[in-house]
Amino acid sequence: MSFSGKVREELAANTASARHCQLAELAAFAGMCGTVVVNRFDSYSIKFHSENFLVARKVFTLIEKTFNIKADISIRRNIRRQSVSYAVIVRRHEDALRILQATKMIGENTSAAGDIRPFSPLVIQHTCCRRAFLRGVYQAAGSMSDPRKSYHFEIVCASVQAAEQIRDVICGFGLDAKIVKRKKSFVVYLKEGSQIVDILNVMEAHVSLMELENVRILKEMRNSVNRKVNCETANINKTVSAAVKQVEDITYLRDTVGLDHLPDNLVEAALARLENPDATLKELGESLDPPVGKSGINHRLRKLSEMAEKVRQEQGGLL
Repeated sequence: MSFSGKVREELAANTASARHCQLAELAAFAGMCGTVVVNRFDSYSIKFHSENFLVARKVFTLIEKTFNIKADISIRRNIRRQSVSYAVIVRRHEDALRILQATKMIGENTSAAGDIRPFSPLVIQHTCCRRAFLRGVYQAAGSMSDPRKSYHFEIVCASVQAAEQIRDVICGFGLDAKIVKRKKSFVVYLKEGSQIVDILNVMEAHVSLMELENVRILKEMRNSVNRKVNCETANINKTVSAAVKQVEDITYLRDTVGLDHLPDNLVEAALARLENPDATLKELGESLDPPVGKSGINHRLRKLSEMAEKVRQEQGGLL
């Protein structure tokens, strides 16, 4: 099962004990995957449609727990696409009206179909209800990428109004959700790993949160090790390049003007470098008698390089 599927499975198993939170989650399902049908006799019915069995089961459970209503379940198989779709249907007008009024999709005394609204702020006044609401919209239309590959959380909405409402609820928890248009849909998304951890915490998907945190820790450790290795490799390359240049300069001095006229300390450093071309400055200084510190040997080698460069310039002038 994908990580996104694990999150949905965990959320589907989380049913709030408070009725107002159950209504908030059911309102989310109604707004995201529900359709209100009004027939020619002005009778209501509600159909919740999903290709995910967990979503259908959660909607059925919420309707039963909250209203003690037995909804019908329809299963349709598409052989060509090799897919299955589920529909939870509330057929009786009285039952549909109770649900619509309780979720504030219509007013208490409203009967006109044009007055139906997808999300009402009245059902998400409490923080716990907003958490339940986000659980519902994620189960209905949300997804997440595999955190081992990338960090991405999104909820796909049919209208910009729904997307803006969901974004505002998410941002109310201190997160920075954004909206992007994708074909005919509007997508509310989060991209940073820390923010996705926070949204999982908001939705109370604590098992998935811990799994994501473990992945983040491993990735950060791996990145830290890679940075250290790259830094050490760069330092080694720098040291090797410097040593090669020092050997070249000393060899040039020896072959052109000789080393006999140089001060004893420079001759000592030059011979030590020629005998130990791979040694670090510290190792090179310790090989002298008496030993010389890192800065001391570096000063001597730099002096030799300056002398070699001066001889090169003089030789070039003669040519």
